[in-house]
Amino acid sequence: SELGHEGHKQNAPKIMSALHACVSRLPSNLTKRVTSIGICGQMHGVMFWEYDDDAPWVKTDDSSRYDVTPNSVSSLYTWQDSRCDPEFLDSLPRPSSGSMLASGYGTATIFWFHRNRTEKLQKYNCAGTIQDFAVAMLCNMHRPVMSVQNAKSWGYFNVTKKQWDREALKEAGFPVALLPEVVTSGHQAGLLAETWNGVPSGVPVMAALGDLQCSVLSVLHHPDDAVLNISTSAQMAFVLPTREPHINLNHNAVVELWPYFEGKFLAVASTLNGGNALATFITMLQHWMLDLGFHAPQSTLWEKAIELASKCEDSDLEVKPTLLGERGDPTTHASVSNITLGNISLGKTFKACCFGLITNLHRMMPRELLLENNISRILGTGSALSKNKILQEEAKAIYQLPVVFESKSDAALGAALAASMYMNKVS
Repeated sequence: SELGHEGHKQNAPKIMSALHACVSRLPSNLTKRVTSIGICGQMHGVMFWEYDDDAPWVKTDDSSRYDVTPNSVSSLYTWQDSRCDPEFLDSLPRPSSGSMLASGYGTATIFWFHRNRTEKLQKYNCAGTIQDFAVAMLCNMHRPVMSVQNAKSWGYFNVTKKQWDREALKEAGFPVALLPEVVTSGHQAGLLAETWNGVPSGVPVMAALGDLQCSVLSVLHHPDDAVLNISTSAQMAFVLPTREPHINLNHNAVVELWPYFEGKFLAVASTLNGGNALATFITMLQHWMLDLGFHAPQSTLWEKAIELASKCEDSDLEVKPTLLGERGDPTTHASVSNITLGNISLGKTFKACCFGLITNLHRMMPRELLLENNISRILGTGSALSKNKILQEEAKAIYQLPVVFESKSDAALGAALAASMYMNKVS
């Protein structure tokens, strides 16, 4: 990024190319039987594109891929983008809906470009998440539509009224013409404009969804289950029993309510610090060893750290693993305390890192809150959790609830299920 570590952007044409590559590997005898398409992706991020006389994509042949015209689209500015520092965020209008706003949220990023790179915004007339762009491309839409799930992730969106905080944004000079039309989750965005890798034209395409909601949908089959996901970041989530967007937060919990499906809401505790914090620890070890003249692959270091931690008693070393800050407090940092001569072994240090990660999530969504909402079991998912038995043990010990570890949650499966179950149902 031109902003160094503060900016976090990805190449949108390459992402679309990867999408086409994945779909092209599906058996043709199955793609021709597709009756609906559901798409999801990482929330919060934003990209811009220009669709005036010409589309920002070109179909390269009769049946397969689209190529995105690089000069017609911007980069994707992801949820990890940190160009909006606390001072900048404080200068923005307060959302009338009371919704949260943080760096990496779509509207905050647009505000930043409007104030600091106006000439860049003037090149484009559309904005959306990367998954909204994919839907617009497949349906050849001149303007994107966005589900309430992705709209909530941008900020300045009232989930009860299902509309943008246009007045607050207008008064602050925000380019409101870039805001997409918002539809309910499960709404049909359009029809597949042309045959696509064997999928017949005319197939309904659902407005793009959030990856978290689709991941939860793929594994959550009982109302008394919560989902603990630890991948790059970490989340604990459960579906509210009623359609009212309200939850009792008497335990100093840090919980957001997100649109789910069928008019229901997902209670979510989300931390920016998940598997990435542990990966940083392992990378630090590797760099120390290189500085000492030795090399060990990260896979070996992971195995050894987990093995040594599994042989340790509980560590009284205290690790606060918030290396990336938190959305509600971007200035918070990680720390290590209560260091003694007896607790600084590799095993005890790694165990303390895992304990700190789960403890941080438990602070946001404590066991008591789960019990008050009739949650009796936790489903554990995510690559960082599934590969780390220390994290699994700490989750069981801290939450004191049955924890079942799924092989993985699958957002793509959830998107397909949503398309088949909810297309055009009120949600």
